[in-house]
Amino acid sequence: MDVEAQKPDCSKNFIGGQWRDPAQGEYYTNEDPARQVPLGEVAIAGEADVDHAVHAAREALNGKSWGRMSPADRGRLLWRIGQTIRERGEYLALLESLDTGKPYTEALHGDIPHAAGAFEYYAGWSNKITGEVLPIPSSYVDYTRHEPLGVVGAIVPWNFPLQMAAAKIAPALATGNTVLLKPAEQTPLTAMALADILSELDVPPGVVNVLPGFAATGAALVAHPGIDKITFTGSTAVGKSIMRTAADTLKRISLELGGKSPNLVFDDADLQRAVRGVATGIYYNQGEMCTAGSRVLVQDSIYDQFMDAFLAALRDLQPGDPLDKNTRLGSLVSQEQFARVSHYVTLGQQEGATLALGGAPGADRGYFFPPTVFTEVQPHSRLAQEEIFGPVVAITRFADEAQALTLANDVNYGLAAGVWTTDLARAHRVAHGLQTGTVWVNTYNALWHEAPFGGYKESGHGREGGRAGAELYTQTKNVCIRI
Repeated sequence: MDVEAQKPDCSKNFIGGQWRDPAQGEYYTNEDPARQVPLGEVAIAGEADVDHAVHAAREALNGKSWGRMSPADRGRLLWRIGQTIRERGEYLALLESLDTGKPYTEALHGDIPHAAGAFEYYAGWSNKITGEVLPIPSSYVDYTRHEPLGVVGAIVPWNFPLQMAAAKIAPALATGNTVLLKPAEQTPLTAMALADILSELDVPPGVVNVLPGFAATGAALVAHPGIDKITFTGSTAVGKSIMRTAADTLKRISLELGGKSPNLVFDDADLQRAVRGVATGIYYNQGEMCTAGSRVLVQDSIYDQFMDAFLAALRDLQPGDPLDKNTRLGSLVSQEQFARVSHYVTLGQQEGATLALGGAPGADRGYFFPPTVFTEVQPHSRLAQEEIFGPVVAITRFADEAQALTLANDVNYGLAAGVWTTDLARAHRVAHGLQTGTVWVNTYNALWHEAPFGGYKESGHGREGGRAGAELYTQTKNVCIRI
């Protein structure tokens, strides 16, 4: 693949359907984390750029070309966006791999189809968000309408850049809103490529605006009084900061935040299936997932058997060139993330956990980190309590179902969990007892556009996916008429 020929120009903001230089003339250089080489110059959007984009989005919201577009026509436009993403799958997967360090094949068969699917799925919802006629006295007619919130600020993370952007933009547009998209500073490429697609498909100017930059750019979105809603996926610490700032203007917010998700392996589990699922749950995308199954709770009676099979399954899983079609474990996204993962490996050893595998990076170049396994991890250690966002798993024993639930729920997070058992009654009992927004049974990371996704506790609030994901971008109006 000709890497240089594939990269989009990221040196401008996309505002009001046009590529514009940043008002303050500031730029930065993003990096290919697998090769530690520069990818190009990226614009830094400042407060003036955010203000300009808000005005463009508001103008589109109130204009004929978007504000008065029929829901069915919005749906047809979203469908075309999804189809175009599919048609350019190889190109977009390459960009995603270059920016994030993830394996190209995973981006091609995972990230890109999922992003396209978000637009295609919400295309169908565009003309199906209906109100209701209410049963009131006969001298009145009373009905409800679901109306767009207005201008949406979407702040997305670096682990699934295009997929996360699509998950926010698609339902926002389906319900008639306009969007300001702020990609993560590490991964702007597919956001800019998406802007190119929207421009080519004649999406009305101002409907989607793309503003790359650092934390200050995101903060400007959150603080701007002309933005009606913030949707954010990222760390819990940043999510809390967004809540505090958004309170000043009483913005609607939805937050998909951190996780410390457990996989519970019971003694009646299909062991080989559980081993495969647990390994995929933590090592897919280098463990850089909010739902990463970074804690594994194994019943005492099968602990040794599970560990032998689990460690054997990881023998051939080693980091490699993300552009090699056989690579299953790529590079971490940045030097900062590499340092964070390294810190937690050191911390785990200091806390007395047993390092059973990995822990020592071996590549001369690139932020590659091997699959790392800690056993005999104490439940209240930082290794067991804090999100690492890397290929590091903490394994703990449990005696019975009650203890498994206690250990699983004894963290501040509540995003997801996996349950491995062949006992259907137990599967339901444990699923009901887990304090998480999603529970997978005998599978992991099975994510569908049709299903609501979001967290309990400090993993955030609001749901993406399904009807709930569309209604997240609407407000309800009641109309009462005396006749």
